[in-house]
Amino acid sequence: MSDPSICRPFINGTSRATRDVAEVRSPYSGDVVTRSHRAGPAEIAEALASAHEAFETTRRLAAWERAGILSRIAAEVAKRRDELAGMLVREAGKPLKAARLEADRTVHTFEAASEEAKRQGGEVLPLDTVPWGAGHFGITRRFPIGLVAGITPFNFPLSLTAHKIAPAIAAGNTIVIKPASQTPSPACTLAEIAHAAGAPPGAVNVVPARATDVEAFVTDPRVKMLTFTGSPAVGWDLKARAGKKKVALELGGNAAVVVTASADLAYAVERIVAGGFGYAGQSCISVQRVLVDRKIESAFLDLLLPKVRALNVGDPADEATDVGPLISKQEAERAEAWIREAVIGGAKLLAGGEREGALLKPTVLTATKPEMRVNCQEIFAPVVTVTPYDDFEAALKMANDSTFGLQAGVFTRDTEEAWKAFETLEVGGVMINDVSTYRVDHMPYGGVKDSGTGREGLRYAIEEMTESRLMVWNRRS
Repeated sequence: MSDPSICRPFINGTSRATRDVAEVRSPYSGDVVTRSHRAGPAEIAEALASAHEAFETTRRLAAWERAGILSRIAAEVAKRRDELAGMLVREAGKPLKAARLEADRTVHTFEAASEEAKRQGGEVLPLDTVPWGAGHFGITRRFPIGLVAGITPFNFPLSLTAHKIAPAIAAGNTIVIKPASQTPSPACTLAEIAHAAGAPPGAVNVVPARATDVEAFVTDPRVKMLTFTGSPAVGWDLKARAGKKKVALELGGNAAVVVTASADLAYAVERIVAGGFGYAGQSCISVQRVLVDRKIESAFLDLLLPKVRALNVGDPADEATDVGPLISKQEAERAEAWIREAVIGGAKLLAGGEREGALLKPTVLTATKPEMRVNCQEIFAPVVTVTPYDDFEAALKMANDSTFGLQAGVFTRDTEEAWKAFETLEVGGVMINDVSTYRVDHMPYGGVKDSGTGREGLRYAIEEMTESRLMVWNRRS
């Protein structure tokens, strides 16, 4: 075991040591992997003040300057790919191959933001459609809103931090990020990279901190937008107290995937295994509920179960590992209890269910009921339920029978079924012939119902972080 790394707050262009040092332990081994210096109220106040002051500089950066900063960040993230992936393995327990993919996605996020920084156009509005508009025309343009505060979760600590920093820089804003306590290092490193790439001091600040110490994110009037990714209970509470601030929330889900009789069954199974058990199911859009046409249920399970049982569970640092630990032993125990509760209630356990520490074997349940927690709540674990349906409209109704609405998947060769799903499913995104877990980082991403409000994905996040302003010109003057 190597010595723990050090993570410090990054404020106003410098890395800061503090007296409040927390130990971050590996979810897999329990060893201390990072010593995280936590910002207190004084450091957080300084971060907000520096970001507020830096906005006078960032709002005046030309598009080519903002694009250049983002392009240089992307290049440095690519150069340090293995280092950043190692942080995800140690702190988040993410399997190495998934950690590398997250680093690659982060490069794409900054590259896409660099391009979007140069595309923030407006429109010219003819106003002479009425007599009193003669001689007038209007021009719209988007302007940065100012200081953005962001809160990120443990599960994608590099990618989801990038999804807040990149559009903020592209828009001309400044940002202060509070990363999850379990995974602070990727965010702190991104802030250092952004500063070295030319972001002005104060433009990007990261403050590992106790949740109770970032109340200023909600109460400080200098914060113009709060962007939060995390649990629904916390997110909606923040929005209720945020007052006049803009708020974007990316919250939870219990995603459904519908497999029709016309689907390419082997491909659907392959994608469901990847989408349901990748990173131990710890994704808001992880496949949780699989709805299968009853005519093919037996064939589907015959293909699914061997692939699930063949997944390698263990050390996330091992190249061969498919499924690593949950973020903590407590979370694994919670998921295990939900599985046990379902079985006691009549569900059939077809694969997995065993736990060792924070490791939970990939689990498949059938004969579950809609009200069971493995269905109606977000399990955030490597657990998939399989339920047969008799007609397609019934399957869509079952998919919609949820308080969540983030993304859904539908496997079908029938174009009418595809359009019906798109028009009917109450979600932010419908993936045809792919799983709910599918995401490319520049596409619009967000949910409805309890899954949140607002959209990420670079162009869409930039729109959230800017305000449209109209100028009317009277040519007759």
